[in-house]
Amino acid sequence: MLKLARSLSFWSKNTASWVKTQRSEVQHSLCSEVLILQAWRSDKRHFCVGAAAMSRPKVLITRADIPQKALDMLNEKCEVDMWPESFPIPREQMLKKIQGKDAIFCLLTEKIDTEVLNAAGSSLKVIGTMSVGYDHLSLEEIKKRGIKVGYTPGVLTDATAELTVALLLATSRRLFEAHGELLNGGWGKCAWSPLWMTGWGLAGSTVGILGLGRIGQGVMQRLQGFGIKRFLYSGRSRRPEEEEKGAEFVPFDTLLKESDFIAVTCALNDQTRDIFNEEAFSKMKKSAIIVNTSRGGVIKQDALITALKTGQIRAAGLDVMTPEPLPPDHELTKLPNCTLIPHIGSAETTTREGMATLTASNIIAGLEDQPMPARLC
Repeated sequence: MLKLARSLSFWSKNTASWVKTQRSEVQHSLCSEVLILQAWRSDKRHFCVGAAAMSRPKVLITRADIPQKALDMLNEKCEVDMWPESFPIPREQMLKKIQGKDAIFCLLTEKIDTEVLNAAGSSLKVIGTMSVGYDHLSLEEIKKRGIKVGYTPGVLTDATAELTVALLLATSRRLFEAHGELLNGGWGKCAWSPLWMTGWGLAGSTVGILGLGRIGQGVMQRLQGFGIKRFLYSGRSRRPEEEEKGAEFVPFDTLLKESDFIAVTCALNDQTRDIFNEEAFSKMKKSAIIVNTSRGGVIKQDALITALKTGQIRAAGLDVMTPEPLPPDHELTKLPNCTLIPHIGSAETTTREGMATLTASNIIAGLEDQPMPARLC
């Protein structure tokens, strides 16, 4: 009996040990499976994140000094390749970097033509230009390829209209000449001559505006407080709402002959290219002053130089010219009756940020097949 009890005790102890061992092995197995499952889930999650990143559209930005808000918008949605310098991307670099890109963020300094489009290939879906002008884009070729184009109308209206008025005043009142006289000692030599540095006022004058679009209307609005006698305008179509404010729609020849001051705010196209040529300057008053904040190509520059040198017209103020940048030793820079500024019509802080964010919004919407805020074609 004692022997049987000892046998049962031994069997009981070994059974308990075996059960404990089995339970431990099962728990270990379960833990291993949990760890494997967690690792698999983690790997899957990493894979998904990587795949998502790989599938993000690729955007080329052609210079580094873009307002940060626009860069943040694009970085959030896209894989961005940005030219790392604060000057226009060299042509050869653009041809290289645009390959395989879904979109390009460009400025007026980049000519997007057939060569660039061929280099980009079929992947290019959207062009966003940080400008209201688009003469740097080969639109017909772009349309053939079904590429969407966004631009920035409206955003720069106020800034450019303000600058146009500022340029008109600087030219008519000879501010740059006067500043030069202060620096070179001319002020001390003038002996307060009654006619020294006299300019020409706007009050009682006739102002002609070529292109009474948003910017032209902004110029007219700002000049109304200067006592202008008449506002004339020429363009593709009449603006009845502006005529109610006193503007007169006239043929281009009439605008040339009757205006004391001419503000050029039209778009550059086949009809306006070189519209201010030798014939146009010959019809203007000898006392006339012209300012241009549209595009340099609207004025035939050699004809303007001759008109300024020979006294055909009194003076000119240019924010835009050909080429850009204008060489420092260009003949225009040597003419005292020509006021030059370096294409800064929209160079106002909030305006440039607005242009950049609108360009980014155009690109993102175009890539996502959503309506673009400002689509050109």
